[in-house]
Amino acid sequence: MAGLELLSDQGYRLDGRKAAELRKVQARMGVFAQADGSAYLEQGNTKALAVVYGPHEMRGSRSRALHDRAVINCQYSMATFSTAERKRRPHGDRKSTEMSLHLKQTFEAAVMTQLFPRSQIDIYVKILQSDGGNYSVCVNAATLAVINAGIPMRDYVCACTVGFVDETPLADLCYAEESGGVSSLALALLPRGGQIALLQMDARLHQDHLESLIEAAMTACKGVSKVLDEVVRQHLQEASVLTRE
Repeated sequence: MAGLELLSDQGYRLDGRKAAELRKVQARMGVFAQADGSAYLEQGNTKALAVVYGPHEMRGSRSRALHDRAVINCQYSMATFSTAERKRRPHGDRKSTEMSLHLKQTFEAAVMTQLFPRSQIDIYVKILQSDGGNYSVCVNAATLAVINAGIPMRDYVCACTVGFVDETPLADLCYAEESGGVSSLALALLPRGGQIALLQMDARLHQDHLESLIEAAMTACKGVSKVLDEVVRQHLQEASVLTRE
């Protein structure tokens, strides 16, 4: 990847986007009748499926129940065919466990868990095709699934991965950019209040660049929230038409 020019002199990226341009987002809600809520989302070539069950009574040990709010249980996994590498990806591997924890922290900041004491909400997210920004795509898909389940949220929670190349922030990284040695961070935002639900950064970055990178990530998240809002409104419109019929 070292030989690839991630940003051309004309300001175009590998896939032809401008620096601040998001990948195309397409989504559907209510894709599974058996679940309380579900959604399928494509962000560029990264595709994710999210399913929500609950709120329901605690399963297993009752001692895990919280008397003042619901427990959020998240499970992240990748389909074996989601990447070019055909290696086994068990649910319990370190990366999946870490991603599940990040999703849990993100949705604990967004879901109004205090309305469902001694209950549990299960969020399952599976990456069907991976092309960068897996965490962000999972958050965006899970947000639609939670809304589809009718679970109250403080706001949409939207996520985006941004990177820094040649003094320029790049929004919504694809796999080629992520693996090209770019300093990147993933940010989940509640856009109306500007509250950051989660900020994850694995690579080193000079502190002078951090503010501009966070600003670019927040702008990108607000762009994603507009798309998700359109998806929700379209789903409600279709549902109301079906009800009338």
